[in-house]
Amino acid sequence: MIERPRRLRQNPVLRSLVAETRLHPRDLVLPVFVAEGLTEPRPITSMPGVVQHTLESVVEVAHRCVAAGLGGIMLFGVPQHKDATGTGAVDPDGILNVALRAVREAVGDELVVMADTCLDEFTDHGHCGVIDERGRVDNDATNLLYAEMAVAQARAGAHVVAPSGMMDGQVAVIREALDAEGFTDTVILAYSAKYASAFFGPFRDAVQSSLQGDRRTYQQDAANIVESLREIDLDIAEGADMVMVKPAMSYLDVVAAAAERSSVPVAAYQVSGEYSMIHAAAANGWIDLRTAALESLVSIRRAGAQVVLTYFALDVPEWLA
Repeated sequence: MIERPRRLRQNPVLRSLVAETRLHPRDLVLPVFVAEGLTEPRPITSMPGVVQHTLESVVEVAHRCVAAGLGGIMLFGVPQHKDATGTGAVDPDGILNVALRAVREAVGDELVVMADTCLDEFTDHGHCGVIDERGRVDNDATNLLYAEMAVAQARAGAHVVAPSGMMDGQVAVIREALDAEGFTDTVILAYSAKYASAFFGPFRDAVQSSLQGDRRTYQQDAANIVESLREIDLDIAEGADMVMVKPAMSYLDVVAAAAERSSVPVAAYQVSGEYSMIHAAAANGWIDLRTAALESLVSIRRAGAQVVLTYFALDVPEWLA
């Protein structure tokens, strides 16, 4: 007998019927940037189609996310003023907390509202924590600020806080602080396997990063995966409700290993550089934007991510319609 697997590929209807991995808008989270002091959205030149939002426009885009059936929205704040300890991150009137409040009031529980719980956008040195007298990021002092920041975000209305600084013990400290303030229902999405990646470049434009040097003493080495699995185990033991792998496309092996190992849902972040590379290649006529973007997202889901953060999130429902 001649086996003919091609029978199941002969037309789009058959291919769709037997597809092993499906992409749905509800799987997706849209990352957005909210900048203080803007009167209209400002384009981010290194990320085609992405802008820094005003408070008014971020509420509008949140409503679009609801209408499109997306799973969530992740907010990042871009303050006008920064300092050594990132005080704007914990200020109830800081741009991120004000934006969280506005978005949550607008969408209620129709959309999962997530908050980036990190100091790098708020510090004048651009690192994800406070700097000690030796010029290094002080792990434990930083965790105390993360705890304060997470409580402020929960108070502002975030369903989910997402510590992304890769400090040792950050999840445990945040969980204890949230529970002590009565926010026992606030979800922690831990950036458990976050690599020191070159693919973060456009993001630093988006948040107007002040970083000098790099973050290799706390973000992970691209050569390692056992280390990532250890970090995932630690975060789950400390109380993480979900874990994240970032970036996604260059780390699909890590996503797959995390999905096989984890007892909680696994998220993956298709980061700015991955997004912008697809756009750049499409702009040069080398690839088709829609086909390549959807293929990239399906690959992340196929690797095992249940939740995908992507700047293509609002495009996907139109493409799948």
